[in-house]
Amino acid sequence: MNITFLGGAETVTGSKFLIEAGETRVLVDCGLFQGYKWLRKRNRQPLPLDIESLDAVLLTHAHLDHSGYIPVLYKQGFRGAVYTHHATRDLSEILLADSGHLQEEEAHYLGRHKLSKHETPEPLYDQDDADACMELFQPVDFYEEVQLGDIRFHLRPVGHILGAACIIIETEGKRIGFSGDVGRLNDIFMRPPAPLPALDMLMLESTYGNRRHDDADPLSQLADIVNETVDKGGNILIPAFAVGRAQVLQHMLTDLMKAGRIPRLPVYLDSPMAIDVSEIYCRYEDQHRLSSSECHEMCSTVHYSRSVQDSKALADQAYPHVIIAGSGMATGGRILHHFKRLLGQHRTTVIFAGYQAGGTRGAKMVDGAERIKIHGDWIPVKARLEVLSGLSGHGDFTEIEQWLAQSDLAPETPINLIHGDPDALEAMKDHLRQNTRFEVDVAGYQSILRL
Repeated sequence: MNITFLGGAETVTGSKFLIEAGETRVLVDCGLFQGYKWLRKRNRQPLPLDIESLDAVLLTHAHLDHSGYIPVLYKQGFRGAVYTHHATRDLSEILLADSGHLQEEEAHYLGRHKLSKHETPEPLYDQDDADACMELFQPVDFYEEVQLGDIRFHLRPVGHILGAACIIIETEGKRIGFSGDVGRLNDIFMRPPAPLPALDMLMLESTYGNRRHDDADPLSQLADIVNETVDKGGNILIPAFAVGRAQVLQHMLTDLMKAGRIPRLPVYLDSPMAIDVSEIYCRYEDQHRLSSSECHEMCSTVHYSRSVQDSKALADQAYPHVIIAGSGMATGGRILHHFKRLLGQHRTTVIFAGYQAGGTRGAKMVDGAERIKIHGDWIPVKARLEVLSGLSGHGDFTEIEQWLAQSDLAPETPINLIHGDPDALEAMKDHLRQNTRFEVDVAGYQSILRL
């Protein structure tokens, strides 16, 4: 068996792992590279594999750094199955279509305003491509055994978001695990990750390999920020991932208002995609901690802005209010229009509630950028910036270590670290080598592991 690390190695984006066993070839995840321009350029480079020989994609979850390259495969002729959980299939339909739409819009905008070196900029894929590739999805249940040629696999829940799974592959007498993105043991919204079985090797994410989540209560932190902003008559802007983060923020704000810890003020979810995702979350109650009544209350308290006209109308709303909008790293979406309008005001507060990959607008703002470029214009950053702790969907290195300890892994199990920035990968490697008996190494980009 050969494992080729085509993405998600030496970086936190672009997850793609080619498994070759006997006559069977599958990709575990098929994600977009995001963040720095030099990483995003990889999305335009051909994959070093024969698309016609690829039998299937095994998808851990719906986030674009894991799923967003599937429409490209489809455009290139791939017609094999995409196996994933039912919830991931439902979420992917929304995320991929939105990704295609945004890429179309960006290409049109760049072309119209001559902001590209290309005379007619082309999107990586469009919404039609994203819609078409959904015919390949074959959803399966957690723990359902699937035989595919020379390999057998099943999915195990790992929290993080709806449908998120660790993939366990059995072939040639070996059992290999791909962690996907591992959620937290005590997440405010999602259930904890299920323990791993005994494995011959584990590919383990390391997003927070060099960072530990603080013990601050996110509800109290959010309440303080909202109250301080309301006192000075300002608005609150929250760039939020449409899947997971937008839903937990709605729930938190609803709970705080219900408890009287913040004033009852208008909360707007300005993201058609996040609105649709919120409805999906209510259909999969078995995967998260909210009851039916809590889901209904969350969705009925928040004002949903679906249309462009609804979004533009928010500029005329009385102060103060809260706007939750995509994208989570401020790389695109409606949040940029609110930024252009409100970032230059001292009374505005921007709350970052998730991981900001290097090179994104969100990362630059968190790092103290005095101005950011949006649609060709430089916008001054005078707003108050806050980072909301405790909402990450990724376990930190101590939580990952606890998860491993709860599993059936033998003490000397080999572990290859993936899905982390270089500093996180090295820190995670050092921590696990010093505190466990696992044989830990860092996977190299485009390296080949032979088992």
